[in-house]
Amino acid sequence: GRALRCPSPPWGRATLYRFMAVLGAGSLPFTPFLFPRFGGKWGRVKGTRGELLPHRKRTVTSTLIHQAHCEMGRLLDGEWITADLGTDAQGRFVRRATTFRGKISADGSSGFPAVAGRYHLYISNACGWSHRCLIIRRLKGLEDAISVSFVQPFMGMENGWTLAEGADAVNGKTKLWEVYVAAQSDYTGRASVPVLWDKETKTIVSNESLDIAKALDREFDSIAGNPSLHLFPDELQVDVDKMVAANYDPVNNGVYKCGFAGNQEAHEEASRALFKRLDELEELLGKQRYLLGQRLTVADWYLFTTLYRFDAVYYCHFKCNLKRIVDYPNLWGFTRELYQIPGVAETCNMDEIKQHYYTSHESIHPRRYVPIGPEIDFDQPHGRDRFG
Repeated sequence: GRALRCPSPPWGRATLYRFMAVLGAGSLPFTPFLFPRFGGKWGRVKGTRGELLPHRKRTVTSTLIHQAHCEMGRLLDGEWITADLGTDAQGRFVRRATTFRGKISADGSSGFPAVAGRYHLYISNACGWSHRCLIIRRLKGLEDAISVSFVQPFMGMENGWTLAEGADAVNGKTKLWEVYVAAQSDYTGRASVPVLWDKETKTIVSNESLDIAKALDREFDSIAGNPSLHLFPDELQVDVDKMVAANYDPVNNGVYKCGFAGNQEAHEEASRALFKRLDELEELLGKQRYLLGQRLTVADWYLFTTLYRFDAVYYCHFKCNLKRIVDYPNLWGFTRELYQIPGVAETCNMDEIKQHYYTSHESIHPRRYVPIGPEIDFDQPHGRDRFG
């Protein structure tokens, strides 16, 4: 590894890494007794600044611990393996691109026509990317047209996302990766949510939340309960795309870059970018009701799913603790307003959100207990109607 320059112990490097990660990144004065080579001439342990330390001050760096435990599992040629893709050379968390990018079209020209009862969503209540799709499905009135299976909150390395017995009424699977293999027998990559499944062709249409959200918003109007609502308005499409892109890397994905950073430098880089963007959004929302003015768009909902989870999870779990969202008057009011829009609160499940994050990420929280707080009142008056 990069942090420890020593031969692998006879019981395997992975076991050793797990042991050290559980102990924590503090000093290990007893290391020579458990792992003799670490204390002898072969042992070279770097300090947090990269220097070689004398035995009493030796530490295990965060890079080592991250490499040992940020293993979410993935498919390799259709076989599930308990190994993840890790960080880049600088210790930065890298989100991999989605691979199923089929399109649904109202006229059926794409090969996937917008037909009631044909499609099925695999969703996690905990996942912000899934939450976006669930909100749009609810706001558009598509609950009867598109069915849903919810994965369980815990996502382990052994099987990834799983489904309770009987939860998958379409394919009868108990592991999400089995759905991926059913669509493509030699699939390689992560088995992520959301997934939009076509019951007729028995394949995955898309596992990209943006594509799914656009389809729900634009292509199902003929069967939607609320066809006049458009969160991707044509006249604002360029501005929507720019706003979504501006928030994606520092905020939506930024909290993950903070939490899964492989070293101090990568964590600080991501944290500063995150709070710089939150400061900018706080200023913007002090001048107007929504991100693009007076009209609610998908850009607002994409930000909302991150803000809703921030204080309960990202602030503590991912160490994004420079400020809470409740410390930003405009962002906090904005979050409460969107939460209070009819139908949205029913898509929000804070219990499953907390259960997922605090129990699934062993590299960050190996003891896996779930905190009882914080107490957050999303129903208090938001005050955003002052903008008209």
